[in-house]
Amino acid sequence: MRCAVVGAGAWGTALADLLARNGHEVLLWAREVDVVEAVNTRHENTRFLSGAILAPSLRATNDMVETVSGASLVTYAAPSHVLRRVARESAGGVRPGATLAVATKGIERDTFHLMTDVVAGEVPGRSVVALSGPSFAAEVAARQPTAVVAAAADPPAAALVQRAYSSSEFRVYTHDDVTGVELGGALKNVMAVASGMVEGLGLGFNSRAALITRGLAEMTRLGVALGAKPATFAGLAGLGDLVLTCTGALSRNRAVGFEIGQGRLLDDVLAGKDTVAEGVLNAESAQALADREGVEMPIVSAVYRTLFAGRPAHEAIGELMMRELRAEQD
Repeated sequence: MRCAVVGAGAWGTALADLLARNGHEVLLWAREVDVVEAVNTRHENTRFLSGAILAPSLRATNDMVETVSGASLVTYAAPSHVLRRVARESAGGVRPGATLAVATKGIERDTFHLMTDVVAGEVPGRSVVALSGPSFAAEVAARQPTAVVAAAADPPAAALVQRAYSSSEFRVYTHDDVTGVELGGALKNVMAVASGMVEGLGLGFNSRAALITRGLAEMTRLGVALGAKPATFAGLAGLGDLVLTCTGALSRNRAVGFEIGQGRLLDDVLAGKDTVAEGVLNAESAQALADREGVEMPIVSAVYRTLFAGRPAHEAIGELMMRELRAEQD
């Protein structure tokens, strides 16, 4: 079918390539002129997904209306902080019967909206599906076996995304807990920053295992408060994505945390980077959302204080160990 992918970062490019290799007609939207030129003439995205050879049938354009016009499936993969603007730009060209997949992970600052809420608000009247799970773009582009979930309140829409993306290397499960799947994808990035901080401080596997496990407890606690199912956080979009992002060498969020743990300032770490570390953006949103809901999230608070309140990483991590003793289960 005719598919559009809006956002040509590493993840959007990998998804567009996957759809094209599955036999769909795919148009990829990029704001960067050099990305469009590289995809169309050399079948690569040297800026965001260097080293991956893309499907020859995949085309790219800077024209948003051209990208989405006539598409049965529109996938949004822009960074969380620009998703609303990008979705608004696309709205006039999206056909009424299109299914919208949202591959962006995050919580919108100020509104606390999840990414499917953002897209549904800007492109109303269409079924919206969250696409999330443990998936480094470079490994998907290299056709390494990967499993994710497509979550929607509308089962046929989730099934359509499942069929469109599934291949012998990319397995998609359907899910009905949109809130849980989206929160898992957003909050694990904050935990990955914390995991990087632990490594940057020179701490070992004991510390990282404890952080991942307690991080999952925090994610579940907030999710349940917002109506998500606890079991969702034990699945691909929760535990699966958390483990990948907290331990994988390709994790941007973990890499940022590592440098913070070594004592570098956030502005210096982020300077000159083309790619976005969503965990930095979502640390603020997650902290504010936890405060609003009255949910205790000590790891999120430690990351927030280190990134934005000048708290040294070793002090923030140390404070986690000295909290009041309690039972493991809430």
